[in-house]
Amino acid sequence: MPTSQRSPRPRTSPQHPPRQSRRGPQPPLPPRRKPRWVMRTVTTLSVVVLASAGIGHAVLSGLEEDITRVDPFRDMKNRPEAGHGMNILLVGTDGRERIGKEEREKYRLGGAPCHCTDTIMIVHISEDRDRASVVSLPRDSYAVTPPHTDRVSGERHASHPVKLNAAYAEGGPQLTVRTVEKMTRVKIDHYLEVDFTSFMKTVDVVGGVEICTDRRLKDSRTGLDLAAGRHTLKGGEALQYVRARHVDGASDLSRMRRQQHFMAALVDRATSSGILLNPMRFRDVTRAVLGSVRADKGFGTGELLDLGRAMRNFSPSSSEFTTVPIEKMGYAVKGVGSTLKWDAEKAGHIFDALRRDQPLSGHRSPDAAQRVPVDPRQIRVQVENGTRTAGLGRRVDAALAATGFNTTRVPANAAEQNVQRTVVAYDPRWDRSAKSLAAALPGSELRAVKGQGATLKVIAGADFVKVRKVRAEDPGQGEFGVVRGDEVSCS
Repeated sequence: MPTSQRSPRPRTSPQHPPRQSRRGPQPPLPPRRKPRWVMRTVTTLSVVVLASAGIGHAVLSGLEEDITRVDPFRDMKNRPEAGHGMNILLVGTDGRERIGKEEREKYRLGGAPCHCTDTIMIVHISEDRDRASVVSLPRDSYAVTPPHTDRVSGERHASHPVKLNAAYAEGGPQLTVRTVEKMTRVKIDHYLEVDFTSFMKTVDVVGGVEICTDRRLKDSRTGLDLAAGRHTLKGGEALQYVRARHVDGASDLSRMRRQQHFMAALVDRATSSGILLNPMRFRDVTRAVLGSVRADKGFGTGELLDLGRAMRNFSPSSSEFTTVPIEKMGYAVKGVGSTLKWDAEKAGHIFDALRRDQPLSGHRSPDAAQRVPVDPRQIRVQVENGTRTAGLGRRVDAALAATGFNTTRVPANAAEQNVQRTVVAYDPRWDRSAKSLAAALPGSELRAVKGQGATLKVIAGADFVKVRKVRAEDPGQGEFGVVRGDEVSCS
């Protein structure tokens, strides 16, 4: 018999001219997220608000000069066919050498920079500019580079296998773009690169970002140590949160899920912050961040403003996140080591959706299942009828079972028969399971009962209407593991 999950005890204390799609000219766009690409999200969303207010161009004038330019599309041939919408390759690099010694020690940033990409993702903005799809590409993905010249040694290399993040070390932005395009057959329109410094500045200038966790997160490598609950993270702490790879056994995949949560929270913070409505403050914020960003030459003020006008109604619910499906963990490659091998068929569906400018998750109804901390199948439930309404206990039991909860299928009558508000009684050691069950019973009361044990109790009250569909929150579950921004933010 499965038992409910417990939660840990809380702690005390190309040169590349703008392309045109088949539907006509499209405004280029700015990146939107990821830990090291995080800064771009803030800038883009700021422009959205300012552009719609008619004051964006004056504020942005001259800021373009702060962006360091790269040419990742130089001499590229045999590229994928352009689809609809806009694709940005957003990469996060190390850059720890630009962080002061005191901060490097405080946030465990010792060691030499790796000169490789720590974060890689494709950000797709739909042609109608009302949706953003973000696909994380694990840095340890098994990849095969195109023939190229090593940017350090000058040696000419034939096509050969590598971990995806090593493409940057061998051939910089250009080889990274070429390798990603070869693997995905998705044409990249813009390239944006940010580092640790950009990320920390971005989080600090927006006043911190709120994240929430239902369990303690501790990683000795980065120094991350967060108790269960809500936290407002500033730059350095946020960097620990998105860099942590040793919180659990899922390593890089778990880290990418936390990064997705963080991006959703950052979007929420940026769009609801007064920063975006204050032209002078926005200008100062943008200048503080853009100094450590690198982008292709075709990405400038005009593109930011055009995108802003097109995306003025953007919100966290307009965004969706996923990670490339993995077929085999620990895929051994001679001379490369342990890699992650993509599931070719499932990954193909995702990249085809990007090319066709289609949502990754399809259209969801307002009644879509709510994500909860614990899988309903792991939660044992005893239902009791707390009213004089005949058959209510059976209805509630059947509805919970249909949603996936492991009910006893033997409802009983409660000691009290005049319960007005449905109650979820639980042993405090199974509080995460209780929250998951309560989410399926909107308006229910959580009642801690020490010593009750692993079986949770639902006392159905007169207010009972229906059971809401819920499912485990882990974005890695499901066929493609797609989640919307409003599903992974604290709100």
